[in-house]
Amino acid sequence: MSTLTAPLKRWPARQPLVFLTLAALAWFALYQLLDPAAEALVAALPVDRASHLGGALQFFFYDTPKVLLLLTGVVFVMGMINSYFTPERTRALLAGRSEGVANVMAASLGIVTPFCSCSAVPLFIGFVQAGVPLGVTFSFLISAPMVNEVALTLLFGMFGWKVALLYLGLGLSVAIVAGWVIGRLKMEAYLEDWVRNMPRMSADFEATGMSLGERMDGGFHAVREIVGKVWPYILGGIALGALIHGYVPQDFMASFMGKEVWWSVPLAVIIGVPMYTNAAGVIPIVQALLAKGAALGTVLAFMMSVIALSLPEMIILRKVLQVRLIATFVGVVAAGILLVGYVFNAVL
Repeated sequence: MSTLTAPLKRWPARQPLVFLTLAALAWFALYQLLDPAAEALVAALPVDRASHLGGALQFFFYDTPKVLLLLTGVVFVMGMINSYFTPERTRALLAGRSEGVANVMAASLGIVTPFCSCSAVPLFIGFVQAGVPLGVTFSFLISAPMVNEVALTLLFGMFGWKVALLYLGLGLSVAIVAGWVIGRLKMEAYLEDWVRNMPRMSADFEATGMSLGERMDGGFHAVREIVGKVWPYILGGIALGALIHGYVPQDFMASFMGKEVWWSVPLAVIIGVPMYTNAAGVIPIVQALLAKGAALGTVLAFMMSVIALSLPEMIILRKVLQVRLIATFVGVVAAGILLVGYVFNAVL
C-alpha cells in the first residue's frame, strides 16, 4: 500500500487541530530529554564514560531516539503535504514545460514528493507516457531520493541549518544541471523499445478535496510505511557511526578523507556507489566521519553517491534504459558530485 493511497476517514471535525497541537508539544518535550536520558543510561552501566565503549554507547543511545523522533515527525508532516503531490499531479505539473524551467521545477518537486529509487521504474514510465522530456525526468529522479525531507531534516538535526541548506543547494544544483545535460544530449533513442513505443496519456489531473483529518490519516500511514521500512537502516547506520565515533582514531580518518588528499573525493564516490542504504542510514555515518576529521566536501560526495548513484537503483533502471544511457546518467551525476566535493574542500 502506497503513502499516496486515499487515507481513512476517521477524524471528527473538531479533533485534528487539538491532536496536532498536543502531539507537537509532546514531541518537543521528548526531544529535550534525549541528551540527559542518554547520559543517564551510560552512567547506569558498568562502563567508564570516558572510555571508547562509553563514547560509542552514548552516541548510540542519543542518536537512535533522536533520528527516530526527527524522522517520525517530519514523515508525518510530509505525509500530509504529499497528499497534494500524487504521481498524477506531479506529471501534470511537469508535462508541457520548457526545458530549463522544467528542470528546476522537477528538481524542486523532488524535495516534497515521497518517491525513492525503488519507485524509479513506474515513475519513469509514467513521466514518459505523460510527455515529460527525458532530461526533466532525470532531474526529478535525481532530486527525489537525494534531496528529500528525510535527508534535510536529519542534517538539520545533527549539523544545523547551514549544513542542511548547503546540502539542499548542492543537491538541487546537481539534479538540475545533470538533467539539463542529459536532455541536451538527446538520448531518447537509448530508452528500451517497449518504453518508447508506449501510447502517450493525458497529463490532465483534477484535484479532489481532502479534510485535515484525512490528510492526518495520510501522515500516519506515511509514518507506518516509511519509518517501518527504514528503521533497520537507521539502527545499522547509527551502530556503525557509534563504532567510528568511539574507536576509530581521528588521524586515521583524516589521512584518507581529509582536504589534503586529492584522491579522497573520487574514492568516497567509489565507496558510496555499491552501498545499499538511504539518507536515514548514511547520515549517522556522515556525522561520525566529520567528527573524526573527514573533510566536509569528501563526506558530502560520499553521501550523495550513496543516495543518488546506488547500484541497486542502476539495476532497477536497466529495465527501462539501455546501458549507454545508464552510463551517461552515472557519469554526469558523478561529475557533479565530484565537483561539489572538490569545491567545498577548497573553500571550507
